Amino acid sequence: MATQTRLSTGSDEDQRHARFDNELDSIRSAVEERIRSLLPAENGSTDLLTQAMRAATLSAGKRMRPLLLMLVARDLDCSTPGLVDVACAVEMVHAASLILDDMPCMDNAMLRRGKPTIHIQFGEDVAILASVALLSRAFSVLSSAEGISPFTRSRLVVTLAETVGAQGLVKGQFLDLRAGARQSPDEIAATNELKTGILLGVAVEMAAVVAQADDSVTRSLRAFALAAGQAFQLRDDFLDGPGNDSAVTGKDTGKDQGKATFINTLGLEEARRRLGAHLRDADRHLLAALGSKQRTRRYLGGLFAQYQPARHARPAPGQLAGRDQASGTRLGARFG
Repeated sequence: MATQTRLSTGSDEDQRHARFDNELDSIRSAVEERIRSLLPAENGSTDLLTQAMRAATLSAGKRMRPLLLMLVARDLDCSTPGLVDVACAVEMVHAASLILDDMPCMDNAMLRRGKPTIHIQFGEDVAILASVALLSRAFSVLSSAEGISPFTRSRLVVTLAETVGAQGLVKGQFLDLRAGARQSPDEIAATNELKTGILLGVAVEMAAVVAQADDSVTRSLRAFALAAGQAFQLRDDFLDGPGNDSAVTGKDTGKDQGKATFINTLGLEEARRRLGAHLRDADRHLLAALGSKQRTRRYLGGLFAQYQPARHARPAPGQLAGRDQASGTRLGARFG
């Protein structure tokens, strides 16, 4: 009888996993379709600017920020149709920032998402213009999102503008380029927050704005995003390290040599410890914000392969785990 009960429970868990996977696929497909329709259509083979915009935005990315935005909104019981436009605007900003990050005067990257970077494909002049055009298009999309009140759209525009500007992504890239190899752990964390955490933060904060969440929920979501952003930057640092293949990661590796990262400054073991601590903090703040709602938590667990749990094990608080859904690979170490 006990065996039958376990089998039944396992089957129920399989069904929950399948339903969640289907929900993720549905959200991702909706975002992909909507982004395609929001970008300008190509006007012949000489329209390099449009080609560059579409190549940067429609390449095989994980769509992590749009998915987080949509999942947080659903966990907040918000399903406004205009949410997909908000998610697309965030993804356009992300794509624009990656174009600039990869430029020869910045990280000088040759590979992004398994393909040549935009400046390699289209030239540096076209890449810069495509980035500016994507930023402009993102704010246009956000300011006209259907089903969202003018006051809320205004709040969203201001929130995203502050994220991109001199106190956000721009400042993070500047610090990353100019800080050099000698930084304290606090300075590294501040740079990581602006480079990675701030765009994750704006995704979940914009979900909270559209859902009209109360202040305590919004604060917990911001704290979740900051912790998750630190964890994602650490994960990227591990993937950038020696022994990783650019054919697997989809981008150039070794770009952090000579930069101040937690791995370079504090060593692998301390970086692993900090990653585990950030994941526990992220989970704690997420539980405070969303309670028993599991969409966002399940998704985050799938992005961090600390260890491979039993097939039907559910991660306990502070034990976000799973397989990287983009590559299907494990990071190969337990970071807790």
